[in-house]
Amino acid sequence: MNPVLTGLQRIRANSPLSFRLLAWILLFSSLFTLIASGIQIYSDYTKDLDQIDRRMDVIESGYSSSLSRSLWALDQKLLQTQIEGILSLPDIVHIRLRIEPDSELVLGDVPRGEETRVHSFPLYHEGDRNVKLGELTVTASLARVYREMRRKVGVILATQFFKTFFVSVLILWIFRFLVTRHLARMADYARDLSLETLSQPLTLDRPDTPGHRRDELGRVTDAINQMRERLNADLARQEHDAAEIRKFSKAIEQSPSSVLICDRQWQIEYANQKFSQLTGFEAKAILGKHPAELTDGRVDKRESRQLWQSIRLQVQRVGVWQGEVNSIRRSGDRFWEQLIVTPIKDASGDVTGYLILGEDISIRKRYEQQLLRQANYDILTGLPNRMLALDRLKLALAQARRENSLVGVMFLDLDNFKHINDTLGHDAGDNLLIEAARRISSCLRGTSTVARLGGDEFLVILPGLTGAEASSQVAERILQTFSSPYMLNGQEVFVTTSIGIAIFPTDSDNSGTLLQHADAAMYQAKHKGKSAFAHFAPEMTEVSHERLQMESRMRRALELREFELYYQPIVNTDTGQLHGAEALLRWNNPSMGMVMPDRFIPLAEETGMIIPIGEWVIEQACRAAVYWRSLVGRDIGISVNVSPRQFRDPGFTGVVLDVLGRTGLDPTLLELEITERLLLDNSIETAEILRQLDQAGVRLSVDDFGTGYSALSYLKSYPFDTLKIDKSFVQDVLKEPEDASLVRAIINMAHSLGLAVVAEGVEEEAQTHFLRHEGCDLSQGYFYARPQPEADFERWLETNDRARFLNA
Repeated sequence: MNPVLTGLQRIRANSPLSFRLLAWILLFSSLFTLIASGIQIYSDYTKDLDQIDRRMDVIESGYSSSLSRSLWALDQKLLQTQIEGILSLPDIVHIRLRIEPDSELVLGDVPRGEETRVHSFPLYHEGDRNVKLGELTVTASLARVYREMRRKVGVILATQFFKTFFVSVLILWIFRFLVTRHLARMADYARDLSLETLSQPLTLDRPDTPGHRRDELGRVTDAINQMRERLNADLARQEHDAAEIRKFSKAIEQSPSSVLICDRQWQIEYANQKFSQLTGFEAKAILGKHPAELTDGRVDKRESRQLWQSIRLQVQRVGVWQGEVNSIRRSGDRFWEQLIVTPIKDASGDVTGYLILGEDISIRKRYEQQLLRQANYDILTGLPNRMLALDRLKLALAQARRENSLVGVMFLDLDNFKHINDTLGHDAGDNLLIEAARRISSCLRGTSTVARLGGDEFLVILPGLTGAEASSQVAERILQTFSSPYMLNGQEVFVTTSIGIAIFPTDSDNSGTLLQHADAAMYQAKHKGKSAFAHFAPEMTEVSHERLQMESRMRRALELREFELYYQPIVNTDTGQLHGAEALLRWNNPSMGMVMPDRFIPLAEETGMIIPIGEWVIEQACRAAVYWRSLVGRDIGISVNVSPRQFRDPGFTGVVLDVLGRTGLDPTLLELEITERLLLDNSIETAEILRQLDQAGVRLSVDDFGTGYSALSYLKSYPFDTLKIDKSFVQDVLKEPEDASLVRAIINMAHSLGLAVVAEGVEEEAQTHFLRHEGCDLSQGYFYARPQPEADFERWLETNDRARFLNA
């Protein structure tokens, strides 16, 4: 095979771009050669024709005179010679001499099939154009011109072809050397590019000069290397992201909270290990299921579907759902779970799935239920306490108003209970109360309520009565059950009860008055000889008279300066150092003697006298705290109890701030103690007052925690600083494991909410050790000091090493 063809085939196979370049070069070079050659040949052709025409003109100008003389002289020989001379000229092939009048002389032949050019001119006698001697016609052949043209075409085409071919090959070689071999290198590099070869840059087989770096190949090489570097950076970033994803994946998998990830249709896509541990469901078994389907039983599934429907609507509307759910394990056991459901969104904000976080709060719920029970039920008897009883009484009255029925309210007081308690001991007294509660409960129907108000007092609520005689029947049954003896410490004891009855709406239409009337009727029953019951009658005025007398004296007590403050120290449990003091109000009346707050405070609240009394207490306490600083040389905080009626007074916040301004006491040294009962309404006004006091720097404390409703929600909602554990829990922490657990739970809960804890009623050294071990911040009780008048408390401060205790 021709080597040239072989080379072309190899170029076509190995470098199609070079082959196409060669083809285009040959094509356009050939076209250019043809056009240029055509122009050159045509130019030569016209030159040859012009040369023949000029030769004809030379014949005319050079031979015209001589031929004219020869014709005039009739010199035929000379004429023959002259014509032959013309015929011998190049390209002249035929001459015709026409002689006037009708002779002619012809030399040469006109070639057939060839192009010719003919030129004729007349002959005159010595320039006299009036005497025409003849006419000479000269014929020139173009055969030589065409032969010369064909020769030139062949030569030009051959030379131009070889020139074009060799120039094209040279250009092709230069192009391959400068371009295509580098393009092939780039193609090979791109073909072999992978994660393993990203570290190797692209290099071309040519010198690395500034010119090369600026040309197209240099820019492409630089772009490829920049792409490689970006890929390297992206790869490193992806590896970092993958590591982060693995870390987050492990964190989710090892999270102490259960994690479910669902798609947009709430189909489970992922469940972590904690979810399986918590619920008993294997992750693979629940993939593709809806969370509502993870229950058994039609009722459970229906409730679950309703729950998740409400969750879905809440998430769509608000963007998050959080709540407590009573979930079911695979085994069928129920447990309390704290759920947080949030949508998972992409970069554009579109929801792509849902995240469900769960935490087992069964233990916390048990503690809450225990706290709730402690707040609403009597620990000893298990009956509702005063707060719950009052709540149920309000509900019963509201229902009676709707149904136009009666409600009976019964006050029960055990006869001679104090004597039995003092004689047989507190344990016997507790057993008596438990049995009495059981006997009273046995006489009531399911809708009735029996509650222990405190000590040996019980309250019975009888809703839905059709007549007052129905309450008498219940009272008779209760008295009958008390006729049987009690076994206390191995001996029979007979205990009776006195019952007072008031009827709604006959005796009163509000709960407070009903309770007062029932209490008055109960005292009337005791006056009848005990083990009896009595209905309220308007003539029962003894209690009311005492109440009116106390109210009258109390209205003048502030003016007569009969009120005084006692102070009880509050100390640091760890160090025994004095932290502050609580101001306790006492009423020293000349006629009634020392009246304790539980007797006159309820009356003061009811009459509104608590507002000026409370203002006086706050101002006196603040002045005392300011004086103590000058006495001992350091700040001592002061705690003041605030009644609900006083707190709700519109001017209460202004009163507190005015007192602080007048006395100059730092607001952070004043702590206002608020009972849980005050917070039950959860009103906007309550929240606003607490917020204003907190912004002013006044500290806020929850007093007697555990004796009310103890709802944990208000501890998170309101800006409290301190929580005071009621003394009823503290006094038995060393005897009752339940009380110890409850106190421990309260301390941990308060600390988790950022609250300080004060234990009230600390009377024994061992109690301080327990409280110190459990991390209780502050303590208060007889172990440290009893409440003392202001003068005694100041002497106590001076004589106790500048208000420092020895560490107990």
